[in-house]
Amino acid sequence: MSRSATPTVVLVHGAFADASSFARVIPELTAAGLKAVAPAVPNRSLVDDAAYIASVIRAVDGPVILVGHSYGGAVITLAGTEDNVRALVYLAGYALEEGESLGELQGRFPDSGLADALVRTPFPVAGSTETGTDVSVEPDRFPAIFAADVDPGLAAVLAASQRPLAARAFAEAAPVAAWKSKPSWGLVATADRTINPDVERFGYERAGMTTVEVDSSHLVMLARPEAVAELIQEAVRATAG
Repeated sequence: MSRSATPTVVLVHGAFADASSFARVIPELTAAGLKAVAPAVPNRSLVDDAAYIASVIRAVDGPVILVGHSYGGAVITLAGTEDNVRALVYLAGYALEEGESLGELQGRFPDSGLADALVRTPFPVAGSTETGTDVSVEPDRFPAIFAADVDPGLAAVLAASQRPLAARAFAEAAPVAAWKSKPSWGLVATADRTINPDVERFGYERAGMTTVEVDSSHLVMLARPEAVAELIQEAVRATAG
């Protein structure tokens, strides 16, 4: 398969959200001449979610700039080892070390406002008598915790349409860390109440990433799309050719 010189930006959403999180960033990227793909992440299992995103990456004809928001950062930490991934960009995300889980990384720091706003709901597991557990955010608390600087009407819609994350994803250890072999950039959302910003800073600094800090809530892609698009374009420019 031939490889196009123009990179495709693959945008990976996180927990309690979906691909519409990137609705304001995609037009910025396409206006800059970049192709963008924002797949739906199953949010069932870290390893399985990463395998799915890896399959999306392999289907791209050309180099990929891989972007992950929040839990999507953990997903790209695994999926970013694909050969055609040129760079990683973390947005208010988890940059895991090999052998580390989300719960372990988060547990090193004080809880954010999210911790006591989580709702756990059982769901059936195909082919098993066991049930899984979905984790979501109390809808009435979602706007303040997740999207404080997003239009209130939109934040209410996001609260009603959130995509839960299976609890098992919090405990799965990352078998690889793509940032060890791929150039990486990280954005800290300094007003984040979903992930403690120090969790973001720690992961980025440990990985030696180029890091920027933006005064924003967790949904920085909707609140500050220009800043997000500029960081992605910086990764494109730095890895061109």
